[in-house]
Amino acid sequence: MGIEALKTIGVLGAGQMGGGIAQVVAQGGRRVLLADLDLARAERGRDLVAKGLAKLVEKGKLDAPSRDAALARIVPVAGMEAFAEADFAIEAATENLELKRKLMRGLDQACREGVTIASNTSSISITLLAAETSRPQHVVGMHFMNPVPVMKLVEVVRHPGSDPAAVALAVALADKLGKTPIVVADAPGFASSRLGLALGLEAMRMVEQGVASAADIDTAMKLGYGHPMGPLELTDLVGLDVRLGIADYLTSAIGPAFAPPEILRAKVADGKLGKKSGEGFYTWTADGKKR
Repeated sequence: MGIEALKTIGVLGAGQMGGGIAQVVAQGGRRVLLADLDLARAERGRDLVAKGLAKLVEKGKLDAPSRDAALARIVPVAGMEAFAEADFAIEAATENLELKRKLMRGLDQACREGVTIASNTSSISITLLAAETSRPQHVVGMHFMNPVPVMKLVEVVRHPGSDPAAVALAVALADKLGKTPIVVADAPGFASSRLGLALGLEAMRMVEQGVASAADIDTAMKLGYGHPMGPLELTDLVGLDVRLGIADYLTSAIGPAFAPPEILRAKVADGKLGKKSGEGFYTWTADGKKR
């Protein structure tokens, strides 16, 4: 199946990542089946996309007819049964191995034979996920960055059994969505998560040790190294719970270099998860502004 045959994309998971993926796919001119546990959750995901598109119109980056056309391409659905219509499927659920294994089994049953299934995992082994299906050669990773509509990178992850045609199809899709794809091997943390987390964890240790404030550490990386966002602000955006989960996984897979600092565990235990909870390494207002 070539890139032009991908008319309908199934996106499983209508949260922040799934909604963002649905938005860029719809803006790229393709129909999206946006699925979640039930129709209400899927519809809430579409509503979040509508808000994102409205902001683009307000900023003059998108005209109203294009907004309306993109939103009309997103079809909320309950469960995966509708993915029988999908020409390509992207799993975008929470970063949890057992959950993703279960969902991969469901996608394998729901999608037509030969359809490529991609997982938007940031660290979990694609080899393990592919083994849950009857089509491991058609399973790849597609790690979109958060926020999806803004960030340009997509990591396409190949495992040892990946069909090169499936990898090429995922690369072509990312390119058509206006992203810059890179191809990486199925190693713990891939490329971006492993490097980004290493920097983020060290920044947390520096706060913990009183080396500098979160704001000053972030300023150092932005002005000293040209990063568009500091590692601690990025942690708040991604979610401290998400980063803790990845750190625990990489510690088990690679070693103690990725052991999470106590400050991260404590904040997660206190419900300080970053922007989504209103507090992490920074305090966030209800309208998403950093204080």
